[in-house]
Amino acid sequence: MRAQAHFRRIAAFLIVQLCVSGFLRAQSKTGTTIGQFLMIEPSARMGAMGNAGVASYDEVIAAYYNPGALGHVASSQAQFTHSLWIADIAYDYAGVGIKLAETQMLYLSMTSLNSGEIDVRTVERPLGTGERYTVSNVAFGIGYGRRITDRFSAGLQVSYMQETIWHSSLGAFALNFGTLYQLSADGINIGASISNFGTRGRYNGRDLRIRYDLDPDKYGDNSNLPGEVYTEEFSLPVIFRVGLAVPLLIDENNRFRFAIDAFHPNDNTESVSLGAEWNFMGIFSLRGGYQNLYQKDAEVGLTTGAGLEYEVFGSLLHVDYAWAEHGRLNDTHRFTVGVGF
Repeated sequence: MRAQAHFRRIAAFLIVQLCVSGFLRAQSKTGTTIGQFLMIEPSARMGAMGNAGVASYDEVIAAYYNPGALGHVASSQAQFTHSLWIADIAYDYAGVGIKLAETQMLYLSMTSLNSGEIDVRTVERPLGTGERYTVSNVAFGIGYGRRITDRFSAGLQVSYMQETIWHSSLGAFALNFGTLYQLSADGINIGASISNFGTRGRYNGRDLRIRYDLDPDKYGDNSNLPGEVYTEEFSLPVIFRVGLAVPLLIDENNRFRFAIDAFHPNDNTESVSLGAEWNFMGIFSLRGGYQNLYQKDAEVGLTTGAGLEYEVFGSLLHVDYAWAEHGRLNDTHRFTVGVGF
C-alpha cells in the first residue's frame, strides 16, 4: 500500500509539472528575452555536475535551481561564487540562508555581472572615440522555503533585476517557484521548478536620444529634430526544470550521487543535463557531467570539478571548483566558498 501511495504522489506531481511545461511551450519565443545573466548557474558543485541541480538540497544556493530545496537545508549557510566567465566578464553570486525554524528557511541572494570597460566605436571612428563604457547587470532576491511534510517541500523567490548598458537601463521583477520530494530518507529525490516568470522590460536612457530628419529628400525643413528610439518590451528567460537525484552509498567512506535534469526554456530548445559525484570520507569530492544534451546549436558540453569540505573553528567550510566547456567561446571556471553557521 505504501508503494502505491508513493506512486500516486509521483504521478500527480509529474502531471502538474507537464501541464506547466505545456503552458510555457505555448508562449515560447526563441531568442527574444532579456536578463540572460539570470541563466548563469552559480553553484560550482552543480556546475561540475552538468548543472543538474533541481533535485539537490545539500547547499543553500541550491535555491537558485529550485527554491523548494530550502525546506530541506539542514542549517543556516552563506555561499559566495566568483566565475571567470566568457570574454573576461566577471560574474559574482552571493546567497545566504537563515534558518527560521527546523522546517523553514529565509533566503537572500545577489547576482552581479560586469563586462569591465569597453572602447566606444562608431562607423566613422572604428578604432575608438576615446570614450569607454560598461555593461553591468544586477539582481536582488528574497526567498522562502518550507518542508511541508518530512519528505515534501516547496519554496518561492522574488527578484528584481536591472540591466545597464552605458547610460541606458531596464528593470523587471521575476518569480521562481519549486517543489522537492524525497522517496525515502536516503533515496531518490524528485524536483521541479519554474524560474524567471515575471514582468517584461524595455530600455530607457539618454543613449536612445537621437537627432532625426523626418524627410531626408526634402530641403528647407528642420533636419535636426530631437527624437528618441523606442525599444520593444521583452520577457525574461523563463525556464522549467524537472529532474532526479539518486544517492548511492558504497561504504562508510565512499558515496556516489547521480543527477539528471530536463529543461524547457522559452527562448531555446529543450535539453537534458546529467552529472555524477564521488565523495570520499565526507571530505573530498570529484565531479563530472555533460550539460544541455540535445539543445540545438549548443556550445556547451563537458563539465568537471572537485570540492573540499572540512570544519574550521566549529563551522563547516565548503570550497568547490568547476570547469565547463563552451566550444568556440572557450572554457569557463567557477569557484564557490560556503560556510555553515
